Amino acid sequence: MRQHHSPFALTPWVRALLFANAAVYFLQITVFTGPWFVDTFAFAPGHILERWWTPLTYMFLHGGFLHLAFNMLMLFVFGPQVEDRMGGRKFAAYYLVCGLGGAVLSFGLMLTSPAVTVIGASGAVLGVALAYAMYWPNQEIFIFPLPMPVKVKWLVAFLAVLDLVSAAFSPGSNVAHLAHLGGLLFGFVFLRIEGSVRQRAHEVFTRPRVPHVVPPRTRKVRERVAPTEAHEDHTPYDEVDRVLDKISESGLGSLTPEEQRLLDEVSRRLRSN
Repeated sequence: MRQHHSPFALTPWVRALLFANAAVYFLQITVFTGPWFVDTFAFAPGHILERWWTPLTYMFLHGGFLHLAFNMLMLFVFGPQVEDRMGGRKFAAYYLVCGLGGAVLSFGLMLTSPAVTVIGASGAVLGVALAYAMYWPNQEIFIFPLPMPVKVKWLVAFLAVLDLVSAAFSPGSNVAHLAHLGGLLFGFVFLRIEGSVRQRAHEVFTRPRVPHVVPPRTRKVRERVAPTEAHEDHTPYDEVDRVLDKISESGLGSLTPEEQRLLDEVSRRLRSN
C-alpha cells in the first residue's frame, strides 16, 4: 500500500469526488435554487422509468451543508487509502456500485412512503468505510467527543446496526436508512467477489506444475531432437507472486507491459497443460 506523506494528500478519484459533490451543492444553493433541480436529479423509486438517470445523479445531491460535510469527511478519511489499495479504476467502480446499491434498496421505501425521494452520497461513502474496515479492521481512529480511539470495524458495525434499527423502527424518517444499508450490502458483496476472484487467480497462477513423465524411449528421441528443451520450459512463480501482490495493492492499471506479458504467458502455459 502506498503511504501518504501528508494527511491532506488525496488520491485522484477521491479528489474528483470531493470536488464534484461540493460543486453540485454550490450550484444547488446559488444557481439552481428552485425545487425543479432536485426533483429532476433526485432518485424517486416510483418514477424510475421516467427518470432513469437518477440512480446515478442522486449521489451528488445533498439536503444541507451538514449532510454534505458528514459524507465528504468520511470520504476524506477513508477514501485515499482504499483507493491506494484497490487502484483508481476499481475504486471508482466500487464507489458507483455502492451508490447504485443504495438506490436498489431504496425501493423498499415505497412500502411506507410512495412519494419518497432519495439524495446524498451516504450509501457510496459508507461502502468506502466498509472497505476500509475490511482491509484494516483494527485500525484505530478518534471520534469526537469520545476520549479514546475506536477500531474502524466497530465504528462501521455500529453505523450498520444503527441504520438497521432505524429502518425497522423509524421507517417514516427523513433519513434514507435503506439507502445506507444498500451501500453497505452491495459493497460487502463486491469485496467478497473481488477477494474470491483474486484468490482463484493466485491459486491458478502459482499452482505447482505436475511433472510430465516421458517414457524412456520417447525421452531419448526428444533429447536427440532438442536436447535443451526440457530445461527451457519453466515458470517464474516467484515473479508471478510479486505481480499478483502488485495487482492487489495498486490495481491492474499499475502493471508494466512486461508484467502483463508475463501473466499472459503463464496463463497460456496453464491452459495448454
